[in-house]
Parts: sequence; structure tokens; C-alpha cells
Amino acid sequence: ALHEGHVVSAQELTVLLQPVFTQNSRNLVLFLQDTLSVDDFTYLSESFGNKNPFQNQVNKLFINLLQEILQSSPSSLVLPAVDCKATRDLLSFLQESGDWKLTNVTDLDVSHLEVNTSKPNLLVVQLQPLVSLSQLTEFVKLYMFLFIDKIIGRLTMDLQERGIHFSVIYTAVRPSRISRRTDVVWELRRQLMATEEEDSLPYPPLNVTTGNETCILFYASNFSLNANSSVFIDLTNATFVTRNVDTSSSKCSDFNTTLSLKYTDPVNKISSLEIRFLMTNKFYGSSARNWFTLDSVEIIQDGEKFAKFNVSVISAPAEYSFHCQLVGTSNLYPARLIPSNNEAKNWNVFISRLQIQGFNIENNQFSYASDCTGFFSPGIWMGLVTSIILLWILTYGIHMIMQLTTNSRFDDPKGPALSVPQTE
Repeated sequence: ALHEGHVVSAQELTVLLQPVFTQNSRNLVLFLQDTLSVDDFTYLSESFGNKNPFQNQVNKLFINLLQEILQSSPSSLVLPAVDCKATRDLLSFLQESGDWKLTNVTDLDVSHLEVNTSKPNLLVVQLQPLVSLSQLTEFVKLYMFLFIDKIIGRLTMDLQERGIHFSVIYTAVRPSRISRRTDVVWELRRQLMATEEEDSLPYPPLNVTTGNETCILFYASNFSLNANSSVFIDLTNATFVTRNVDTSSSKCSDFNTTLSLKYTDPVNKISSLEIRFLMTNKFYGSSARNWFTLDSVEIIQDGEKFAKFNVSVISAPAEYSFHCQLVGTSNLYPARLIPSNNEAKNWNVFISRLQIQGFNIENNQFSYASDCTGFFSPGIWMGLVTSIILLWILTYGIHMIMQLTTNSRFDDPKGPALSVPQTE
């Protein structure tokens, strides 16, 4: 039993997970999301009243438990949570805790998946990344969670129909919400604000220097790849935390810059991996200024397999940096990596909260960021179109009123009747 607002550390989490490892059935399914918080479930349950919006057994039991806790609590309550540091290293901890057979589920269909129940199996399901929940409408929030709920329900039902006993862990890399409750004790509030500050910028950006000057800055909250729909490669920690990456092949100049990231043995099946970001700085007469663009991204596996992606939408003034919430090969991302050869079709790339700058870096810091989200959002366009229509109606009404005329002649009752010819 944990008290309200308790933050479970990595050591406490290992103790809580021990019963999962000691069960007769040692099949474990890890649903991993980019952002998630307990408040997301309580918010959705309150929005639906007594109805449970989730249909799969995993989320349904969790929602019912949360509702019972909230209803039985005599006062305001802050539920326990897991430290984001513990969840970031959860996959590594699970791999080290036993002789698991690791399987990355990418096509969300386990009907053809071969599971040897005589050995412990670890199935890792990387769920679709969520855009920042604070930027979404209420309907979109609910729709995204219901979509993920259906994916979890379909996978678990397929395993149950095959008679496979398993345990499920549903977690995320970082929290989606930070509590700002003022009625929580000071110690708890200090912990939460420290977590929020750390989550806003958990590690410094990767910098490439020439001499004493920084020529490239690169940052991402999640940097991962998927090769051949089977091998999942998370390069976030190796790139930004442990810095287990070689950038010596990077090139910097005033007009062409290449960020080269070389990894040795990133996963078991790949001995070497190099990722290149090719950027150019050109003068455009239409805007009368220089712009930097990320032209292409190249992936070289084991020095032989070469994959090249063309890039769309990633550009900014030469004095700025570029920022985008989601960048990758999916059609749903605002900035896309488009395969330009056959080898590139075997790769899926996901980069969240990307910020990159290859020119005019000062004081080893990012310049003002040009975001991939356009200034004119759908709401702004709707407002503009509505205003134009109303303005047209007003203009037409004023024009019609100005066309009205009054009589220039009036009938005198003492004189003869006024005769107005039809021609007038």
C-alpha cells in the first residue's frame, strides 16, 4: 500500500514486478507509449460519468479501480505514480532480468506470431506516438485513447484465443501531465516540479564542434528506428545521454553541413549503423535572404546497405533553428521522410520533438526556432472564411440600402392631382 502522491522509484518498481517473473507463465507483453499519465485515465472516466469508455480488459479493470479509489476518498487525492526515470530504463531492466526471447511486434497482428511457451517471451509493442495532449481538443484526446485501447484489446484477445498465458505492462517513456495541485504537501510538490523541469529538457542537445566553435546542434526526446519491421532500435540514450555515438565524420561549412551519427553494435543483429543528416544553406531571391534546409537523411547499415530519404517541410531562415513535434516516415507526421530507394522502404523512422540547427550557432545554444506547424491553423482559416462571408453580406446590405431613393414630387391636396408620366 502506497500513500497518496508517492513516486515509485526504480528500485521499488523492480520489487513490484518480481511476482510477474515468478509466475508459472513467464510470457510478458510490454505496451510502450511515448507519453502517459494516470490523470489521462481519470480525466476520461470523469468525462463519461459512470460509463467506461475503454473496452479491453486491461484498461477497463484499471479504470474501475481508479473510480473506486476516487469515490471512497474523503478528500482531494493525488494517486501514486512511477518515476519517469524508471520507465525509461524499463525495457533494459526487463531484458536483463531474465533469459527472455525479445520480439518486437510492429504490424499489430499476432495471429501468425510464433510463441514458444516453453521459454520466457517478451513481446514489445511500440504504440502510435501521441501528439502533446495539451494541444488537442477533448474529442481528439478521447479518440486517440480509444484507438490505442482497441489495439491493446485486439492483441490481448488474439493471445488469449491461442491459449497463451501472459502478463501485461502498459507504460510510457515520460509523463504527459504534471500535477500542479496546491493542496499537496510541499515535499511532494517539490518532487513534481523537479520532475517537470527535468522532463522539459532531460538532457542537453548533441553538439558538433570545429575547433572551439559549435557548428551543429541536434536534439530529440525520442530517436528510434525500425528495421525490416522486426528490429527495433532506440538511439535516444546512446545519442543524448551516454553519448555512445561517433560524430567525427560530420562536416561543417557555410553552405553545406552534414551531421554524421555512427553507432557500434546498436542491437544484436546490426554491427554498425550510420545516420546522416544533410543540410544546405542557400540564398533565395524571392525572400531576399538565406534559408537552411534539411535535404535528405541517409542510413548506412553494416557499411553495405544504403537507405536514402528525401525530406519535406524541414526548412528555416539561416539564422534560425528548426523544430517539429513529430518527424518520421509515417504519413501522419507533419514533417515526413520519404523513401527515395528500395532499401529505404525497409526502415521506419520516428523522431519526436526534433530540433536541429546547422548554421549560425551562437553561444552553443539553439537560435529562435521555426516550427513545422503553419501559422494558419484550421481554426484560424475557419475564422477568416467566416469573417469574409459576414463582411461580404454587410457590404451587400450597405450597397442595397444606398440604392434606395425617395420621391422628388408630392401631391398637393389644394391643387390639381399630380400626374407622373410612366417614363419617369
